[in-house]
Amino acid sequence: MPKPGIHPEWYPEAKVFCNGEVVMTVGSTKPQLHVDIWSGNHPFYTGTQKIIDTEGRVERFMRKYSKPAAATSKPKSAEKADRPKPTKPTKKK
Repeated sequence: MPKPGIHPEWYPEAKVFCNGEVVMTVGSTKPQLHVDIWSGNHPFYTGTQKIIDTEGRVERFMRKYSKPAAATSKPKSAEKADRPKPTKPTKKK
């Protein structure tokens, strides 16, 4: 049992509001909760994610980390030929 007088009041049916609409009820120490984002309108859960490009940061990232064109890269057989062959270690007597 909780001690009397030190715990906040518990509301088992607190309403959660998003954009003026009740979206769910939860247990809380406040009777009403007002939120901006919840799982019903969050891009991760709805699948409508948009990349917000602020000051060209997305393009700068893509330029910096995108792979170069395939025509400029060496074929894999040429890469293997460029590597030095491993040598066997010699035994000391």
